[in-house]
Amino acid sequence: MPRKGQRLKHRKTAWPKPPGPWPRERTDPLGHLPLTAYMNAHFDWMQVTGYSQDTVRARRTALRRFIAWCEARALRDPRDLTKPILERYQRHLFYYRKADGQPMTLGTQCGCLAPLKTFFKWLAKENHILYNPASELTLPKLPKHLPRVILSVQEVEAILREAEPTDPPALRDRAMLETLYSTALRRMELPGLTLYDVDLTRRLVMVREGKGKRDRVVPIGARAAAWVDKYLQEARPQLLIGDAEALFLTDYGAPVTPEYVAERVRRYMHFAGIHKPGACHLFRHACATHMLENGADTRFIQALLGHADLNTTQIYTRVSIDKLREIHDATHPAKLPRTAPPPTLAAAALEAEDALDDEADLAT
Repeated sequence: MPRKGQRLKHRKTAWPKPPGPWPRERTDPLGHLPLTAYMNAHFDWMQVTGYSQDTVRARRTALRRFIAWCEARALRDPRDLTKPILERYQRHLFYYRKADGQPMTLGTQCGCLAPLKTFFKWLAKENHILYNPASELTLPKLPKHLPRVILSVQEVEAILREAEPTDPPALRDRAMLETLYSTALRRMELPGLTLYDVDLTRRLVMVREGKGKRDRVVPIGARAAAWVDKYLQEARPQLLIGDAEALFLTDYGAPVTPEYVAERVRRYMHFAGIHKPGACHLFRHACATHMLENGADTRFIQALLGHADLNTTQIYTRVSIDKLREIHDATHPAKLPRTAPPPTLAAAALEAEDALDDEADLAT
C-alpha cells in the first residue's frame, strides 16, 4: 500500500534510441549584424583567457538579448552606443513584463546588464570604441534572500527510499542521490566524476574544475560510499557500453548530463509526494543545513561546498534555526512548562475575571 502522499511508480522499458534525421541548419537572425561579429570575437577572447563554457553560454544569451534590442532601434555600430542608451536599456529591463505579466527579478536584470560591462570594457581595450560607456553603469542592488525551500531530514530520507534498487537503473539512481546528499555536489559537478575521482577506501571524492575551475576534495559518507560500491559492482557493468570512464551512466551507456540528473531527482521527489521547486540544489542546501544544525563549523561547510567567499556560506547560518529555537526556549522568560498544557480561552477568561475581582476588593 502506498504511503499518504506517495505516488505510484510507473517504470518504462528503456528501448534503444531510434536513429533520427540529421539536425537541420538554422539561420541565425542576428548573424549578419556587426554587433554579433564583435560579440563572437569577445567570446573567443574569453575562451582564450580561461573563462568556462558555462560562463560564455550565459553571457551569450544576455548579449544576444541586448543586440536584438539594439537592432529594433537601428543601433548597429558599437560607437553609436552611449551611456544614455545603456541606461535606457536598463529602464527597458525594469519595466519589461513577461508573458504571465510578472516583471523581471532584480537578479535577472543584473544578469542581463553585468555582461555588458565586460563586453564594452573589451571593446574599449581592443580600440573598437574610444571610451567605455558602461564603466559608470550602476547595476541593481540585489537583495539577500534566504533559500526558499529546505528539505528536512525526513523528506530527504523519503526521497532516497523511493529509489528502490530493483534493477541497474534504479541502483544507479540511488547511488547518485546518496552522493548528492553526502557530498553537496552541484548539478554540473556530479556528471563530471570519473571512476578515478572516487576513492571508496579513504571515502574521498575529487571534484575537478568545479565552479570557477577550482578543484577540491570532499569526503563522502560511509552509507553513500556503500551504495556507490554496490552500483560499481552490480549495476555499472550492465549499463556500460564501450570504455566510458564516467562514474554514472545513463540507460544507454552514455555519461549522465546535468539535465538527466535533475530529471531523476525530480522524478523521485514526485514519487515521495514532495512538490517543492528545485531538484539537485535542494540536496546541496539540505546537506549544508543539516550539518550546521548538528554542530559543523562554517569553515568546514565552506570547504565542502567549494565557496570562494565565506559570506556565501553565511546564508546557511541564517537558515539553521533549530539551535536558535532551543536557546530561545531555554532562556526566554515567557515560556510554558513543558508538562503543563497551554491554557484554553475559557480558562484565560476566568483568570482575568478573578484578577479584576481581586483588584476591586483591594480598592474598596
